[in-house]
Amino acid sequence: MGVIALLGGKGFDDLGENWEVTRRLLDLSGGTEVLLLPTADAFEEPARAVEAATAWFAGFGATVRPLMVLSRGDAMDLSMAAAIEQASFVYLFGDSPMHLRSSLKDTPVWAAIVAAADRAVVAAAGPCTAAICDPMTDPRGGAFGLGLGLVQPLAVIHESETWSFERLHRARQLATGFPVA
Repeated sequence: MGVIALLGGKGFDDLGENWEVTRRLLDLSGGTEVLLLPTADAFEEPARAVEAATAWFAGFGATVRPLMVLSRGDAMDLSMAAAIEQASFVYLFGDSPMHLRSSLKDTPVWAAIVAAADRAVVAAAGPCTAAICDPMTDPRGGAFGLGLGLVQPLAVIHESETWSFERLHRARQLATGFPVA
């Protein structure tokens, strides 16, 4: 049985509240290796995300294996998909849900992630959580569009505490027929 986890926070240095969740996810994965896809951080120094993840998971006795799927071309690579097929814990990370969605939609890598959700732990942290849901919250204005659909029907509004009242109100008005978290 697989596990899908949607985690908040801004980065691996801001996961203090996710300590117990991280421990539980590692236990559920049955392994000590995390396959990290910093796809949604492709334009924000993904190597830095890998370093931070490595330090975070080392605190749990786990190792991080980066899978540098940074573009749609990478997501079409069957060897990248094969790495996911072998993983017991797949972790998606980054600040750009739009880039994550456009890179992974209808690719072998996304198909491997969907299959992994049936047998492994698949976690998404930060703003990219919105992309794996359907509908996906557009971070530019709060409208809802096509997401990747691993979790549906559900829309995630990341960092809603930073949104103006008007933006939240508009998003709530647009959210018909699906829950919003």
